[in-house]
Amino acid sequence: MQAWITVGTPENFEVLRKRNFDIAAFKSSRKKQSGEMQPGDRIVFYLTQRVLFGGVVEVTGEAFEDRSDIGLDSEGKPDEDFPYRIQTRPIVIAPPGNEIDVRDITDLLDKTRNFGPKKLGMCFRGNLHKISDADLEVIEGLLRGRAS
Repeated sequence: MQAWITVGTPENFEVLRKRNFDIAAFKSSRKKQSGEMQPGDRIVFYLTQRVLFGGVVEVTGEAFEDRSDIGLDSEGKPDEDFPYRIQTRPIVIAPPGNEIDVRDITDLLDKTRNFGPKKLGMCFRGNLHKISDADLEVIEGLLRGRAS
């Protein structure tokens, strides 16, 4: 199993929430990475602007390409789409307002420990990142505490 973080806007997270997180979608620049995903992998949602972890899903299928519009918008490039997709199921999703503020847990994560709360933007550039199993365990555990 590989753990991942996908970076996206809170608005896109809400689009996926309305779909019950049946799919994760990635920008055209992430074909290779999304193609590496396998059933059983976990994906953490990092919400830009608000610097939050919103939830964790499990990959349930193989990656595929689909350019149909599912309502996602790119923050920096208005015409960019999300053609690389993978079927998922929710593991733990924080209710609105109960997400994890990443700035509060930077010291707990391998991914952020060396950057600290003021330089988190450097950790989450790009749409998709691999993370350690230890980081996934911390994030998922904290989200479970918020989702109860």
